[in-house]
Amino acid sequence: MVDVMGHLAMALLWALPAWFVWHDRVSAVFVAIAVFVAPIPDADKYLAMAFPDSFHHHGLTHTIVFAVAAALVIGALAAWLLTDRVDEWVDGDRFDASSMFVFATGAVLVGYLSHVFADMLSAPDISTPIEPLWPFVDGSWGLDLIWYNNPLWNVGFLAVMVVAHGVLAYSAFKVDHPYRIQNA
Repeated sequence: MVDVMGHLAMALLWALPAWFVWHDRVSAVFVAIAVFVAPIPDADKYLAMAFPDSFHHHGLTHTIVFAVAAALVIGALAAWLLTDRVDEWVDGDRFDASSMFVFATGAVLVGYLSHVFADMLSAPDISTPIEPLWPFVDGSWGLDLIWYNNPLWNVGFLAVMVVAHGVLAYSAFKVDHPYRIQNA
């Protein structure tokens, strides 16, 4: 597992294509959902403290099956609770409940699976093995590429991703102020 900054950076990496698929505010909503969801799989740390016989880190909440189930539930909740609010905020793109469900489910999958992928890159170090393909494949699957507490990986990668998103957001949003250079 990488630390929280690494998970946020990986979610930002996986969400980069949003800036090329949608325009300005829609992309920002997608990125925000993905980044907000990215730390959720680590809830199993707290579940393991409360229910030590039933949960362990890198267990159920770090599987693709759980990611899909969580995305469907959160997507349904977003469609129910956020459709009107997002539709008002994005100006011009029509968000009905079904499109909000698909949009939110996709954003949740991106954020959630980015977390699982990041843990697969660093899981064998000092943590319990990660089994992302359970129940279809029994056993762990991970690579020991990144030490989970590596500041260059966590802080550096996050800084690069924040700058990349800043550049893409700046180019996507129309900035209108008195000092803008106008085309003739």
